[in-house]
Amino acid sequence: MWKMPIPISIYTTFCRHFSSSLPKRPIFTSVPWKYKNQAIKLAQQALTDYLHSTRSLPYSYADQISKNSLVSLSNLVSNIHFTSPTFATSLQKYLRYHPINELEFFYESIGIDYDEVSGFLSNDKFFISEEGSAINVSCVLCDFGFPWNKLGMLYKEEKRVFSMSEEEVKSRLCGLKGFRFSTTSVIGISLAFPFVLRGELSGEIGALFDDLKRVFVDFDLESCVEGNVDAWYEVCRKIRVFYDLGCEKGKVGELMGKSKRIFVDYPVEVLVQKAEFFCKFGVRKEDVGLLLLTKPGILDFQLEGQVISVKGLLKHFGLSAEELKSVAQNYGHVFGRNKMANLPHVMRAMELHEWFFNKIKDGNHQLLASYVMSDPDEDLDEKYRDSLERIQCTRTPMHTMNKLEFLHAIGFGENALTIKVLTDLHGTSSELQERVDCLLRYGIVFSKLCSMIRMMPKILSQKPEILQQKLNYLCEDMKSSLQYLDIFPSFLCFNLENRIKPRHRFHMWLTERGFCKQEYSIASIVATSDKSFVARLHVIHPDAPKLWVDFSHSKAH
Repeated sequence: MWKMPIPISIYTTFCRHFSSSLPKRPIFTSVPWKYKNQAIKLAQQALTDYLHSTRSLPYSYADQISKNSLVSLSNLVSNIHFTSPTFATSLQKYLRYHPINELEFFYESIGIDYDEVSGFLSNDKFFISEEGSAINVSCVLCDFGFPWNKLGMLYKEEKRVFSMSEEEVKSRLCGLKGFRFSTTSVIGISLAFPFVLRGELSGEIGALFDDLKRVFVDFDLESCVEGNVDAWYEVCRKIRVFYDLGCEKGKVGELMGKSKRIFVDYPVEVLVQKAEFFCKFGVRKEDVGLLLLTKPGILDFQLEGQVISVKGLLKHFGLSAEELKSVAQNYGHVFGRNKMANLPHVMRAMELHEWFFNKIKDGNHQLLASYVMSDPDEDLDEKYRDSLERIQCTRTPMHTMNKLEFLHAIGFGENALTIKVLTDLHGTSSELQERVDCLLRYGIVFSKLCSMIRMMPKILSQKPEILQQKLNYLCEDMKSSLQYLDIFPSFLCFNLENRIKPRHRFHMWLTERGFCKQEYSIASIVATSDKSFVARLHVIHPDAPKLWVDFSHSKAH
C-alpha cells in the first residue's frame, strides 16, 4: 500500500531498544547447548576482567560492556575450542595474547544493533581509550541514571554529545533538572529529544521545554507516569510524534496538557498507527496532529478489519443523492466495497479527501465510529464475487490476489471495473507499488492517476526509470504538462526511443523548416499507425515520407 511518508521512524528504534535486550541472531553457537549459560557467564566475566585489569576501565563500566555485547562476545568465543574444564582459562589466555577491537564491544553494548556497528568503527582505532570522550560521556550519562544499553539512541542521533567534555554534559543535565523535572523525566526527555543535550536552553529547545513544563508540571502529567526511564521515554516519544507531524514547539503545550490521557492511556504504536492513517488523506501533517490532540477519542476507533460500502459511507457523511450520482459517474471504479483501512486512498481517488477530513476535523469524527453497513449484502457485486472464485482456480491465485489487494489499497472498489483493470496489470504487487510511487512523486494527482490506470492499466507495466524518462520528455522536450495525460494516458505505453522521440523530432524538424503549417496534437503524432503517419507526411510535403525514412535510418545508426 502506498504510504505518505511521515518522519516517525524513531518508533522502530523504540521497539528495538525497549522490547528486549537479547540479540536477534543466535549466540554462542560454537558451545554445546547444555553448557551455553555457563559459557556466557564465564565469557562475560573474562571480558570484564580484561577491560578492568588490563585496560584500566572502571569495573562497573567494564561489566556493562561485557553484559550488553553478546554478539561480539559470541564471535570472540567462536575462535576458541570449547571444553568445559578449560574454557575460562583458554579465553583469558586468548585475551592476553590476541588484541580485540574493543570498540566493537563498546558500540554494541550501548544499544547499537550489531549489524550497524561496523558503520561506526574506524580503520585506525581499536581501543576504548582511543575514544576517550565517548566513553567518558557514556560514564557521566550512566552515573546520572541513563541505562547503558540505551545510550546508542543518543549516539546515533546526536553524536556531537559524545564529543563534549564531562563538565559540559554534567552542566547540561543540571540545567535540564532546573526546569523542575525529575531525574527519570530528564532521561526520558533526552532519549526522545537528544538535541536538548547539546544546545542552549533557548530557541527551539526553550520552546520545547515550555511545552514540556506545561504538560508535566502545570497539568501534572508527572503524577500519572511510573517513575522509571522506560515509562518516561514512552511518554516523551508520544509527545515527539506530534512535533514530527509538524506541530510547532512552544505552541501546543496547553493542548497536550488538556489531552494528557493520550500520553497515559494509549501505547505509542496506537498513536503512530492513527497518525499514519490520517496522513494518508494527503492533508497537512500538522492538521493530523491537531486532530488527534483535539479529538483524542479517535484513538479508540477500530479502523482495521472493518468493511465499508463506499456509497453507504458517503451517504452516512451527508453526501446528497445528486452528489452521489455525479461522483459515481466520474469514479465508478471506486464504488462497491472496500476495507476501512483503505479509506484515505478511497477518498483521494474521488477527490473527496479534503472534504472528508474536514468533516472529521470539524466535529463529525463520531460518524466514523458509528458507521455500519445497513445490510450484509449492501453494495455486493455479484460479478466481482464470481471473479474471485475464478481467480482461486488459476495457477497463481496468490499472485493475482496480491495485485487485487494493491488495487483496493489505492482506492479501487470491489467491482467489475476493478477486475477488468486487473487482467491488464502485469508485475508483482510491490513492483506495481513502486511504479505508482514514481508517478505520484513526479506530481500526478492521486485521483487522476487512478483514472489513468482505469483507462490504461498497461502504464503500470513499465519500470519506474522508463516512466520517469517518458515524463521528462513529455514535460521538458515536448513542452506539455502532466494534465495532457488525463486525455492521453496511452502516451506512457509507447516506446520512447523508437516511437515518441523520432516522430516528435521529425515533426519539429518539418515545422522549423516551414513545411508543416498545421499544429498536430501529441496523440496524433504518437498514436497514429505507421501507415497513417507516412500518409500524413505525404500531405504535409511530397518529399516528407522519403525524408522520414532517411531521418529514421540516421537515428537508428
